[in-house]
Amino acid sequence: MALDIKMPALSPTMEEGTLAKWLVKAGDTVRSGDVMAEIETDKATMEFEAVDEGVIAEILIPEGSEGVKVGTVIARLTVEGEEAAPAPAAAPAPAEEAPAADGPAATPTARKLAEINGVDLAGLTGTGPKGKITKEDVEAAIAKGGGTPAPSPEPEPEPAPAAAVAAPAREPAASGERIIASPLAKRIAADKGIDLAQVKGTGPNGRIVKDDVESFTPSAVASPAPSASAAAPAPAPAPAPAPAIEGGAPFTEEKLSGVRKVIARRLTESKQTVPHFYLTIDIRLDPLLELRAQLNKSLEPDGVKLSVNDLLIKALARALIRVPQCNVSYHADTLRRYERADISVAVAAPSGLITPVITYADTKGLAAISTEMKTLAGKARDGKLMPHEYQGGTASLSNLGMFGIKQFDAVINPPQGMILAVGAGQQAPYVVNGAIEVATVLHASGSFDHRAIDGADGAQLMEAIKQLVENPMGLVV
Repeated sequence: MALDIKMPALSPTMEEGTLAKWLVKAGDTVRSGDVMAEIETDKATMEFEAVDEGVIAEILIPEGSEGVKVGTVIARLTVEGEEAAPAPAAAPAPAEEAPAADGPAATPTARKLAEINGVDLAGLTGTGPKGKITKEDVEAAIAKGGGTPAPSPEPEPEPAPAAAVAAPAREPAASGERIIASPLAKRIAADKGIDLAQVKGTGPNGRIVKDDVESFTPSAVASPAPSASAAAPAPAPAPAPAPAIEGGAPFTEEKLSGVRKVIARRLTESKQTVPHFYLTIDIRLDPLLELRAQLNKSLEPDGVKLSVNDLLIKALARALIRVPQCNVSYHADTLRRYERADISVAVAAPSGLITPVITYADTKGLAAISTEMKTLAGKARDGKLMPHEYQGGTASLSNLGMFGIKQFDAVINPPQGMILAVGAGQQAPYVVNGAIEVATVLHASGSFDHRAIDGADGAQLMEAIKQLVENPMGLVV
């Protein structure tokens, strides 16, 4: 008996995911801890490891499949030694191993694949246990020309059953014919605006695969001749891949990634449901820059180099401990007060914005914060963050100073109560000890949830941040 491998819940909020890539195939032996697949969640692409040891019997959900619900069976694993135990002599043969009323013994996946591709199972020899016909037997017959043709070579007009998850996807062509293409090929074609009717498939039975779409060039394909056997008039031609609105510029459409969908949903909810208020303060950055230079010189033998952002993470964390009425979050008629400061730090990744969390930022040393932040930022950009590395956080920090942005207001990341937005330090007149000097001035803006934090409390937090940056020895003691 095979074990079902199900779509895992890789985060507490995950309801569905994309099976981005299979790293094993049917017949491969896997051991506990082996990476079997890469799964794209709403936050990152994560590796899915085997729990049991055995042989991959069949893969039910092809790579590239989107919207796979948590708990869906995606593959089956045969535990080693299970099939070696002989059945009792008196036990009757299972009904599936004897020819059934609708054909010889075959796996459900093999039957569905044969049905869609017009392969007669009666003409095949099974290589599975006790002569059972497997998916691989059907695929081999398709590659050789289809085996013994089924009585009706033309596909029926009704679609294949929804349960046939292993069957190739088909699309109607402009000529009324049907196109066989893998889900991944269809996805790439949709992203690039390619009409699959013009692509020549090199897979089994002319199936269009990923390489066919990626190597396709419109100029290399001649217009197909009309089919003489077409019984119905051809449908209207498909729209151009780059449509244009009347009077507007041409455009292409790109399907949203899972991460981008979550960003759109959460930030829309934040602006619609969280009453934001904003406080901005000017901070003299020179003392912090001087301390940073001294610390980096002393940490050079250890290979640690502090960034301004590392020190600002520490400053925000210490300020939240000094002003605990801002280290809170609103939860439906309750107010949560946090005993430590965990800082979520905004990182721009290829898939979209993600916020890895520096836990215990108020008590960690600057070198530890710097090292951890570099590791988390790298994993965020590679889409390799684990759920515990980006979930939680009591407040957020967003820094656009490296892009030359002077000032901006950030959107709160619910359920957190505030986010600090900092821009670039710039030379400007600044009053120091009653005299005007040229200083490096940083503009910092705090966005606060007015349901949880009052204006006076937010002002105290901003003042605490200013004091810590302008007197930075408080960050190292």
